[in-house]
Amino acid sequence: MLFNTSYKNEDYEKESNHLLGETYSFLERLKMRGIGSSRFVIEELSPYLTPENMQKTDVNYANIELRPKGVVVHFSNRLDRYSWLVPYYRLAIFSADAFSIHSNGKFIKFKKDKYYQENKKFINKFRYLKSAFLNLDYYDA
Repeated sequence: MLFNTSYKNEDYEKESNHLLGETYSFLERLKMRGIGSSRFVIEELSPYLTPENMQKTDVNYANIELRPKGVVVHFSNRLDRYSWLVPYYRLAIFSADAFSIHSNGKFIKFKKDKYYQENKKFINKFRYLKSAFLNLDYYDA
């Protein structure tokens, strides 16, 4: 689900807490050594995720926030900020020429550049939390 979170959005708060769980507490964040990625450079957005007023700028950035039952991908377009809610059970991660996150036919592709290299530890943590949540013992995290 895509929400415009430029301003306080009560629907986003309700849906994100229901679908992905409440945000981690301060102590849990410290134990996990952070729950947010640094920025990624967006290479391509799915047509379903592209806002109607999306303008092509030089570079679009995104970051990922971890939640107990899924992730929130935050990205911006000029002055607007959007949040895409992705529960773990619908999440697929691909890493080929680009790093991409897929869910329900929607996707975001990120460039594999210096920002991707900085986020390697975060991506491993992200994959581990997904496999732990889904209890996939056979999954090679």
